[in-house]
Amino acid sequence: MKQYLRHLYRNFQLQGFIFTVRLSYNLMYYLLTLFGFYIRKNERRFRSYKNKHKDQRCFIIGNGPSLNKLDLTNLKNEFTFGVNAIYTNFDRMQFYPTYYVVEDTFVAEDRKEEINSYTESQKFFGDYLSYCLNKDEKSIKCNVVFDYSYYKDFPKFSKNALTSMYVGGTVTYLCLQLAYYMGFTEVYLIGFDHNYVIPDTAEVEGKDILSTTDDVNHFSKDYFGKGKRWHDPMVDRMEISYRKAKLIYEENGRKVFNATHGGKLEVFERMEYSSLFS
Repeated sequence: MKQYLRHLYRNFQLQGFIFTVRLSYNLMYYLLTLFGFYIRKNERRFRSYKNKHKDQRCFIIGNGPSLNKLDLTNLKNEFTFGVNAIYTNFDRMQFYPTYYVVEDTFVAEDRKEEINSYTESQKFFGDYLSYCLNKDEKSIKCNVVFDYSYYKDFPKFSKNALTSMYVGGTVTYLCLQLAYYMGFTEVYLIGFDHNYVIPDTAEVEGKDILSTTDDVNHFSKDYFGKGKRWHDPMVDRMEISYRKAKLIYEENGRKVFNATHGGKLEVFERMEYSSLFS
């Protein structure tokens, strides 16, 4: 009995020591970050993007079918954000986006092999996807508040993406926060049809959808084609987030434009895509 109690006491001492070390490390790391010092390589790399593109413009490429009506080769020398399965559109685009962002768990899980092997863009994804997306030299993990139950005032927009970012019902919302952090003053959206059709043949369970036919909502029929999983887009929630982003950008002398060919997104001022290139 004495030996057992002695063992418990020593184990308690060891656990206390470990807890103290962890607490001290976390406290030290927090204090260092307040003064702009970062220990972890991931944060140091992320910090290097702060205002990297100050006073420049960028394009966030959506994946709607209207994308097929634009000459995307015009973007070859522009700064671009691509999302989800945009890399499958290389033949039409003739370039890979500067930055690549993924948010949706279904996309990350179902395309993890493709995304993990994709190295043509600088990739950004939330920590919550670490179980399926690998961290490598082309990836930066982000502190994304993914659980909507944590939101008291939805939506929130982060001006400091390094510290945290917030979801808004669309991966575009993360792109807008990253673009803001990088210092872009003009952001142009293309491929944002903002209109989704859920086929009668799709298998729907709550907000989860399983396609049984070709995809009519994206630039390729195979994007979320037969056998692919996707979530109910909930465009009303998207619009709330878009309005928040518009407000933040304009309060700080920046602007988001919608250069999509057609579509139903009217939150942002419209621009003619072809007029943006000389």
